[in-house]
Amino acid sequence: MNNNSSVLTARGIGKTVKSGTSDLVILREIDLEVTRGEAVAVVGASGSGKSTLLAILAGLDTPSAGNVTLDGQDIFALDEDQRARLRAMNVGFVFQSFQLLPSLTALENVMLPLELSNEEKAEELARQILTRVGLGERLHHYPKHLSGGEQQRVALARAFVVRPKVLLADEPTGSLDAEAGAEVIRLLFEMNREFGTTLVMVTHDEGLAGRCTRIVRLAAGRIAA
Repeated sequence: MNNNSSVLTARGIGKTVKSGTSDLVILREIDLEVTRGEAVAVVGASGSGKSTLLAILAGLDTPSAGNVTLDGQDIFALDEDQRARLRAMNVGFVFQSFQLLPSLTALENVMLPLELSNEEKAEELARQILTRVGLGERLHHYPKHLSGGEQQRVALARAFVVRPKVLLADEPTGSLDAEAGAEVIRLLFEMNREFGTTLVMVTHDEGLAGRCTRIVRLAAGRIAA
């Protein structure tokens, strides 16, 4: 379905990979529609296919069956370069492992997606959003000189600075202690509201999932009833 309220739609998603001489089915017949402004938690046991589903929704992994529509565009009808451009304009990412470039400062990490889109005010916008996440005094620190919580706040700033339509988060507090995790989640939900972003988050934390507007449960590669 493609309508004005739907920003991300998956239809009939399946994912099968070779495992030795047999096939391993990771996802089966996944149908999911996410409307603008929703915050959707994807939960399930380890190995249920949560992270694979998130990667397929982003076009970072390809399904064995089915299709994904992002803002009205069938992403698997595009080639890899076209998908990358679509992601750059529409999608922000927050990973458990931060995925910051170690050779770039906090400021440079946040500027990078803006520079790739030829944003003339890249440094100004990056400074503003790093200040918003409480890192205005840490702009020129490299990731190795930042705590885990600070690194994840840089990752949040990098994700939101492009004003994405959709933010995809994979266990955003999985590598953090309770205090740092709570601060990251506070910022994540605050900024999600401020920017009017649609959030899809993989988490094993039921308390965190409960803060979302909807919970989708995966079991053995299927959406559980």
